[in-house]
Amino acid sequence: MNKQELAKMIDHTALKPETTGKEIEKLCKEALEYNFASVCVNPGRVKEAYELLKGSDVKVCTVIGFPLGANTKEVKAFETTDAIKNGATEVDMVINVGKLKDGDLEYVKEDIEAVTNAAKGKALTKVIIETCLLTDEEKVTACNLAKEAGADFVKTSTGFSTGGATKEDISLMRKTVGPNMGVKASGGVRSFEGAKDMIDNGATRIGASASIAICEGKESNSNY
Repeated sequence: MNKQELAKMIDHTALKPETTGKEIEKLCKEALEYNFASVCVNPGRVKEAYELLKGSDVKVCTVIGFPLGANTKEVKAFETTDAIKNGATEVDMVINVGKLKDGDLEYVKEDIEAVTNAAKGKALTKVIIETCLLTDEEKVTACNLAKEAGADFVKTSTGFSTGGATKEDISLMRKTVGPNMGVKASGGVRSFEGAKDMIDNGATRIGASASIAICEGKESNSNY
C-alpha cells in the first residue's frame, strides 16, 4: 500500500475542544494536499470546513453525541440533521454505552436508528461503540445492533476515553459485521505500520490526527 492509497482511507481529525479556526483551516489545507477521505471536526466547525473544502473530493465528517454518547436519541437526531444542513456528509455517532451495559438493547438500537434515519440518503453513518469500555461480548452485540439499525460503519473509539483501537478489536468487529460493512479504527493510530496493522485486520477507514505522520512513515504521540 502506498501513501496515496492510505490517505484515501483516513479521516483527518481535529476534535479537541480548544481547536481554533486557524487549526481547522490548516486541517482542511492538509486534507486537500494529501487527498484524505475526509476531515472530522466537531459540529460547530462543520460549516467552516464545508466552505474550505467546497468543490473538492474531501468529505466533511462530524461527531454526534460526542464524546459520551449519553444524549437522548432526539438530541442526536437533531444534531445529525443540523450537521448535514451545514455540509456534513459523514456522521460518527457515539452509542449510549451505559444502556448497552444495562442490557437495554432496544434502547441502543433505537438510539442508533435515530441517527441512521436522520442521515439516510444524505450522509454515511459510523457508529462508535467505545471498545475500551466493553467486553468482547458487548462489542459483538454493539456491532450487530449497528448493522441491524442500518449504519454504514462501526468504529472503535472516540479517542477521549481510556483507550483506542487495537488490531484484536478490529478483527473481532470485522468478523461480526461481515465483509460488506465499514470498520473504522480510531484512537491511538500513530504510524504507517500501526495503520497498516488495522487495515490488515479488517479496517476500511482510519481516524487520526496523526494522519500526515502516518502517511510520511513517521511516528506521532497523538492520542487520536
